[in-house]
Amino acid sequence: MSQRTSSSSLAVVGIGNAIVDVIATADDGFIAQRKLDKGGMRLIDAEEAEALYGAMGPGTEMSGGSCANTMVGVAMLGGGAGYVGRVRDDQLGAVFAHDLRAAGVRFTAQPAKDGPPTARCLILVTPDAQRTMNTYLGACIHLQPGDIAAEEIAKGAVLYIEGYLWDQPPAKEACRKAMKIAAEHDREVALTLSDAFCVGRWREEFRELVKGPVDILFANESEILSLYQVTDFDAALKQVRKEVKIACLTRSEKGSVIVQGDKTYTIPAMPLGKVVDTTGAGDLYAAGFLYGYRQHGDLELAGKIASLAAGEVISHVGARPQQDLKALVRSKLGVK
Repeated sequence: MSQRTSSSSLAVVGIGNAIVDVIATADDGFIAQRKLDKGGMRLIDAEEAEALYGAMGPGTEMSGGSCANTMVGVAMLGGGAGYVGRVRDDQLGAVFAHDLRAAGVRFTAQPAKDGPPTARCLILVTPDAQRTMNTYLGACIHLQPGDIAAEEIAKGAVLYIEGYLWDQPPAKEACRKAMKIAAEHDREVALTLSDAFCVGRWREEFRELVKGPVDILFANESEILSLYQVTDFDAALKQVRKEVKIACLTRSEKGSVIVQGDKTYTIPAMPLGKVVDTTGAGDLYAAGFLYGYRQHGDLELAGKIASLAAGEVISHVGARPQQDLKALVRSKLGVK
């Protein structure tokens, strides 16, 4: 399989919403009572964030955000990863930056001195392991083209972009600038669709990206069905394989399907026990695939590493792995 020639120092550089996750368990009644979008992600304002935080049960707080989770996963697997995102010079901003750097991810952004506080995502996990996310973007809404440094983007062989960024016009323009820089340096571009509701908001633009600058697409089943406005997975598969170089489509317990032209790789799910919390499953799947793709150049092996990384993160509460991913891949798949 051919990959673009690259003198990059990192496997992946990601752009995302820098968010601190607050995770707590809740029953379906709590979700219904507060009219939350079960299993989805919705944006909330500062007032609702404060009210929901006060109503939630005891929770766990950790640095997060979809793209940041993916970059941490890449680093844990042994790949070089960098991250571009905006935080405020407050306590949560300091926690976010420290956690990311401690995980081995390159994060050089200077915290904002003014504006809204660091973003947070209030995640409610129901007994069926579904996660309902309520996000106050805070400082994220001020991510802008000026935050994109060409030398940072050029460090990654792959530029990985979080679809959620399309919800804020300045962040969208920052991503477009980064994709242009990636093209100028002969880098590949990967996009994750992030959420079916997000696809609904930006379907037309996402379709243009998939057919244009995007080389690698990540989506779950509901997202890819929404993108092509079909009800049949095979129909979506038929369309996406004609529009993008590589598509990685996850299907929960059914595993995933990776397509490249007329090639199809069906990858089984690899749960490591009972499914406890699906938060971060797609993020770690992307991490495993991107690491495997850059390290080994084998799509099927990359898919298996992706499936294993996702299987680890859904075996416990939280979006970051608790086991040594490098050791897990070595023991389960026999590869370094």
